[in-house]
This record gives sequence, C-alpha cells and structure tokens, in this order.
Amino acid sequence: MTEIGAFEAKTQFSRLLDRAKNGEEFTITHRGVPVAKLVPAGHSTDISEARAALARLRQRANEGMTPPISIEEILDWRDSGRR
Repeated sequence: MTEIGAFEAKTQFSRLLDRAKNGEEFTITHRGVPVAKLVPAGHSTDISEARAALARLRQRANEGMTPPISIEEILDWRDSGRR
C-alpha cells in the first residue's frame, strides 16, 4: 500500500481516485503518521478468511515451521480476505 502525505493527497485527489478505481490502495499520512486509507469502493475484508489465515500461521509456528513456509503461501495468506 502506497503512503501519501495529506497535502499531496489533497492536491492530487482526482488522480488518486482514478488510481483507486483501478485497484490501488493508499495510506494518507499527516506529518508521517497514518490517519486514513483510500481503497477501491466495494473493497471489503472477509474477517473469517483473515482469521483462518492467522490460524494457519499460528499452527505452522507451533509446528516449528517444518517444512519452511514458501513465498507463495505467505502471499496467499497476505491476500486472504482481500479478494
């Protein structure tokens, strides 16, 4: 997710809306502190999918991560609930 300062967000708002329409997400900061998010409309987080992904991570951690977690698994878990 891209971070953008409040002033820049204000001056580039139309452009940011177009980019958000195309699926980009932004964190808007004020003096370096995150204060808001701009996400595409219809963006929702399925909390049950996120909880299931967390449970899988915890299970793997308790098992000593054998075999090692692949990058594909990490990316899949990261994206759980974003679809």
